[in-house]
Amino acid sequence: MPAYRSFLFAPGNHARKVEKVFDCGADHVILDLEDAVAKAEKVATRALVVEALKRPRKGGAYVRVNAFTTEFCYGDAVAVVGPGLDGIILPMVESREQLVAFDWLVGALERERGLKPGGIDIIPILETGKGIANLRTIAASGTRVKRMAFGAGDYTLDMNMEWTLAESELEHARAEMAVASRAAGLEAPIDTVWVHIKDLDGVARSAKRARQLGFQGKMCIYPPQVERVNAAFTPTETEIAFARRVVAAFEQAEREGSSSIQLDGYFIDYPIVYKARRTLDLVRATERAT
Repeated sequence: MPAYRSFLFAPGNHARKVEKVFDCGADHVILDLEDAVAKAEKVATRALVVEALKRPRKGGAYVRVNAFTTEFCYGDAVAVVGPGLDGIILPMVESREQLVAFDWLVGALERERGLKPGGIDIIPILETGKGIANLRTIAASGTRVKRMAFGAGDYTLDMNMEWTLAESELEHARAEMAVASRAAGLEAPIDTVWVHIKDLDGVARSAKRARQLGFQGKMCIYPPQVERVNAAFTPTETEIAFARRVVAAFEQAEREGSSSIQLDGYFIDYPIVYKARRTLDLVRATERAT
């Protein structure tokens, strides 16, 4: 399983940025057809993105299409579904029905083009009040979706909120994202971008808070953010060492007939062990990413 710590956006119509974005250290890249591309250039940009998907690269390649309710969404999907595409980012999702219909469209294109059924990942971005209100039904849509993402820019605009540096106004939506994902059996969600591109300490704090709330990664809009975000979602050496000791000690205790032990002053039982094993799984995923 790959790591999903960082997703770096690049405007699909900016050739130089597209050429360099796959070498910036992100686990995955998002070539954008939506906000970063002017309306007059959206159709022409599709061909540029498709060409970029054909090149050798590091990491996964996603394309953010335009929202389901726009005139561009269908054409975007028809253009980009093909070899070289790992996944599609679907923005502004507000209902289960939108997600089911888009999943059907991608599935039909996969069958038509001889691609593996369900092989193209779909990540919906929840970024409106209606989307957050419908989170539980969206998460339980029964589609191929494995993980969702949160978009604070449009969310705070829609909700007439002030998006502050502290991001305390995002706590409710973030918590809802994490709970809905878990309840539906999805992976942990992906967090919103950090728009203050020169404030790298800020993006590190934002990523750390998202991880504390149960997120597994964060979207980025500026290459120097990637290193800070990857670090925030990568276990530290101290965490890794402790996890290894927990797993080893507990396995020894189980062989001796015990299911709870003490280690360094901590009470260790199955939940702690499962978390330690999850930490080690993440380490292996990040090692493969590098």
